Amino acid sequence: MQTTSLSNSPVPSIRGSVAPLLGELIDFRRDLHSHPELSHKEFRTTDRIIEALEAAGLQPKRLSGTGAYVDIGDGPIQLGLRADIDALPVLEETGLPYASVNTGITHACGHDIHTTVMLGAAKVLARLEAEGSLGGRIRVIFQPAEEVMPGGALSVIEQGILEGVPRILALHCDPRVDVGQVGTRIGAITSASDTIRIELSGRGGHTSRPHLTEDLVFALGQIAVSVPAVLSRRIDVRSGVSVVWGQIHAGSAPNAIPGHGFMAGTMRCLDAEAWYAAGKLLDEVVREVAAPYGVEVTLEHTRGVPPVINSETETGLIEASARAELGEDSVVLTPQSMGGEDFAWMTQAVPGAMMRLGTRTPGGETYDLHRGDYNPDELAISCGVSVMAAAAVRAARGLRH
Repeated sequence: MQTTSLSNSPVPSIRGSVAPLLGELIDFRRDLHSHPELSHKEFRTTDRIIEALEAAGLQPKRLSGTGAYVDIGDGPIQLGLRADIDALPVLEETGLPYASVNTGITHACGHDIHTTVMLGAAKVLARLEAEGSLGGRIRVIFQPAEEVMPGGALSVIEQGILEGVPRILALHCDPRVDVGQVGTRIGAITSASDTIRIELSGRGGHTSRPHLTEDLVFALGQIAVSVPAVLSRRIDVRSGVSVVWGQIHAGSAPNAIPGHGFMAGTMRCLDAEAWYAAGKLLDEVVREVAAPYGVEVTLEHTRGVPPVINSETETGLIEASARAELGEDSVVLTPQSMGGEDFAWMTQAVPGAMMRLGTRTPGGETYDLHRGDYNPDELAISCGVSVMAAAAVRAARGLRH
């Protein structure tokens, strides 16, 4: 291990090492984009990652099921880098020549970019290690199943892949931030997120005689409106508890009250403690709201993920690396997102931080994640590789920032 001899040496610039790789990285990303795979089914994706790492002279290991990890360098692990590799059940609408060939599945959240960035970082670090200028061991993790709750990160932890990893970094595409910039913040950068499914059943009947039925359509409407309102009065409003419904289904005729219906949605929360409290209250509140209508209630509450908590030191590591590689003005403060991220489980296990990688072409269109037309600027790959690899070198040499 060369940490001692290199710890006082200047940290080498990474950006120049990335430029020759950009073409092959873009090709790799486009291949992943054309062949997206859903959570826990990322078999081809895993094979392609392993092939690319082995071609760089590395010795990756396959995770149980799907996913992989690779160690670069010698000695104790100094830092973990994590990418998520799964796609979404969303129809692609980009019209790109490398659009998804798997109908109804696409990388609408940018995980193909995340995977490619961490592959590029691994390639850069492998070259530095071959030159004797890395200084320590880095573990790069390609994690499956981020898009399902409670997330594939738990499986990675259960397999022991974080054992010996003292700190960890990740990134997420941000279509609201320009290419060449990264967004950071200390503390919670995402929110807690659960899924909720409520099924109601009761006696149906004619809409002219609702008093002879258990009017579950009306009950569904009351739950949809009242449950978010009640929770907002029972939980500190500063915690940002938000219940939003994405599905409500009942009935097949305008003049018939059905005997069965369901609704489903998400509960999100900015604060971890309030998340636990809201979870305990949810069942009570749903049943209290439904009680006057005599319907039978079945509640399926799937606990998702807590917020990702960015530690101050690891956030500083990202910011120092970004400023060194992308310029002094490259770091912007990002707001806390209401989205959930299973990287949160990793930051509960070890100190860590996630950055937002700008993917918007300067002056170009602002897309949104999870949309079928999301089209990130591929020059973001170079920026992501530069920052992640630079952070890894700093960590390998024992530098805090």
